[in-house]
Amino acid sequence: MLSKIEKPILNAACWPLFAFMLTNSNLAQDTKVDEAALRKAVTFYASFDDSPKGDFGGGSLNLRTRSNHESEPGKFLFSDGFESKVFRVARDKGISGGALECVDVLPRNGRIFFSAQGNIAYRKGGWAGSVSFWINTDPNTMLKTTFCDPIQITQKGAGNGGIWVDFNNAKPRDLRHGAFPAVPEGMKPIPESDPSAPIYWVKNIGFKAGDWHHVALAWKNFDTGQKDGLSTLYIDGKRIGEIRGHDLRMDWDLEKAGIYVAVGFIGLLDELALFNRELTASEVAQLHQRPGLFVGLK
Repeated sequence: MLSKIEKPILNAACWPLFAFMLTNSNLAQDTKVDEAALRKAVTFYASFDDSPKGDFGGGSLNLRTRSNHESEPGKFLFSDGFESKVFRVARDKGISGGALECVDVLPRNGRIFFSAQGNIAYRKGGWAGSVSFWINTDPNTMLKTTFCDPIQITQKGAGNGGIWVDFNNAKPRDLRHGAFPAVPEGMKPIPESDPSAPIYWVKNIGFKAGDWHHVALAWKNFDTGQKDGLSTLYIDGKRIGEIRGHDLRMDWDLEKAGIYVAVGFIGLLDELALFNRELTASEVAQLHQRPGLFVGLK
């Protein structure tokens, strides 16, 4: 992650009302959801019911691990598989069936990921997508690292062509959504302290252990070369806020990009799904209402 600073945008105590106002200020949307079309839009799905791997996708369904090189700063080591003492399935403890249980953090800034190639709808010249997942944690008491990213999709890093949700280092912690463009050679990344940085804060999110929360991101106009990128954050089926007006070029090499999950995360994570288009607010609300909608998707 880039250096993190406290930059409150929205207090968790008021975001449900704020989300209601945001949703109702938009043009009316069709509230009837075509679940068959929603299932067809899935590019990757992991139920975590039986094992820590994907159930459905167009690429590899197996987890890999990335760690910092022991002696060469800035370099990474990649390996197949994951540490089973840290990541395991908690049967019947998920929001639907089992869940991925994360009990510790990996050494050398280690993190697990699914390959992006074949599992995400990235396309140079312009593309859209979405990600949906459930988490159960207390970010103020359970997390051991300064920052934690339940989801981070990137090739190089959160501040260099990255789409993510994190808990920051505030006390109490905030939840944040970032969509940072790739950094051209010889240039510096956008500082998070920049008022125009592509990041959205939810101050003092207040999640508690034992409570499940649904988080979704839905984006469009990425990699168009224009300042028309849009990424929307949803929490528990409600539209909370958005990032817009940026040239959001991810500029990925898909063979090297990853769908990183549970980075520094301790708790339960479940029902991870990615989509080949921007989901509507009604579709996100449906995912919140029916968390096991994709069970059996093969």
